[in-house]
Amino acid sequence: MASRINTSFTLIPNQKYRRSNRRSSCFSNNLDSDSQPLSTLGNFKALPLEIFQIILKYLSVKDISMLSMVSKTVSQYIINYISTSSGSKRLLLQDFHNLELPGRKQDSSILEYYKSLGLLFKRCTLLLPTKERLKYIHKILAEVSCFKFNGCAAPMQCLGLSCYGMFLQTLTAGWDELECHRVYNFLCELTNLSRKMQTIVFSKPGSARKLELRIRLFCRNVLLDHWTHRSDSAFWLTRILKPWPMVNQARLLYIIFGPISPQDGQVVWQKMIEEPTDESSLKGLADAIKLLYDTGVKEWTADDVISLVDELSVVPREWLLENNARLLILSGNNICFTFMASKAVNGRAIELAKLIVFLALVCEKELYCMDWAVKMMQKVCKVFSTPVERSNFLQSVANAFACVIMEMLQSIMSGDRDEEDRSFLNLFHLVHAQANFHKEVLYLTMNTLST
Repeated sequence: MASRINTSFTLIPNQKYRRSNRRSSCFSNNLDSDSQPLSTLGNFKALPLEIFQIILKYLSVKDISMLSMVSKTVSQYIINYISTSSGSKRLLLQDFHNLELPGRKQDSSILEYYKSLGLLFKRCTLLLPTKERLKYIHKILAEVSCFKFNGCAAPMQCLGLSCYGMFLQTLTAGWDELECHRVYNFLCELTNLSRKMQTIVFSKPGSARKLELRIRLFCRNVLLDHWTHRSDSAFWLTRILKPWPMVNQARLLYIIFGPISPQDGQVVWQKMIEEPTDESSLKGLADAIKLLYDTGVKEWTADDVISLVDELSVVPREWLLENNARLLILSGNNICFTFMASKAVNGRAIELAKLIVFLALVCEKELYCMDWAVKMMQKVCKVFSTPVERSNFLQSVANAFACVIMEMLQSIMSGDRDEEDRSFLNLFHLVHAQANFHKEVLYLTMNTLST
């Protein structure tokens, strides 16, 4: 799917349906060697079908793919070869637990192999309607257990789903939205994906850890990770999220892109609510949010994305504000400002002031430019409609700095310190953040007065 097509303006002539039916019936005959004309076989017409299939055994997948474009008859001969047990066994490599292919150069990967195989199937089934195309391909791929939702006993060490995803990406590249909708619905029906998602979004977080992991791996490896165009990734992510209410969308987003345990790959639900986290734990979530916001997907408005971010910050419970601030910074200026402006418009100035404090803290910790946080605050100030509201907001920011510093200090004085003295280090960073923040405010004020 190289580009978006507005299907509401796409008219399909009746002739196309007649042609599709003709192709489908031709395919269903499965090419009997006695009934099919051999005139389009060229120099192969003198060869028995068995000899033709023996020749195919000596050709690479790329060569067979090129050969399939010679003629319709040759293409169907190749389809028959793929449908044989020997043909499918030879073509469907299943060395998913070993990254290197035997007999190939060391830099060759099984992912590239399945990309070539996807192109072969794309060319061989070119004349079929989408529904028949998918049924045939599923019939062939069903022999590979690692392509199934629960097919592999060691999914974290298996490339099966990634190969399946690469195959599907190559197969469906260039298809319009209507066809891709059919592909998604076909996969959902095949795997019972919607019912599985329903189970995890209505269960207590972490109560079905293995199912959460399986859904994450299937969505990432099969549907999302292999696209080169961001608009394509946004399309498939939209298919996953949009059937659900906003609160369930946030839960699914966390399961698919949230932090995981390095030991078993399972979703870590307490990561955002117990302690400040790092960039790597939030990058996947931030990239997904930017994907929905920046690609102009018609199903998502700016308000939808901001509401999703708001819901996400309480999954499974309210996040630490530092983690919330870090997510906004990673999500980019537009999302960060829109999120903060929404709070300003909705009368949540106290929350907004505290968020400014933690934006400054993250900037200090990560050595980001502190003038970014000051300019963001200045930009948000303009959202307030009256000078009194702006003045009250600035006062709230100053009070928030003092309040957060006192809270951290009281926590340390009460003996709430860990072995690494992270609480004391956090206070150290916050005091420096306040100093650098106010320094940038003074610079901005003096520069304004001098101009």
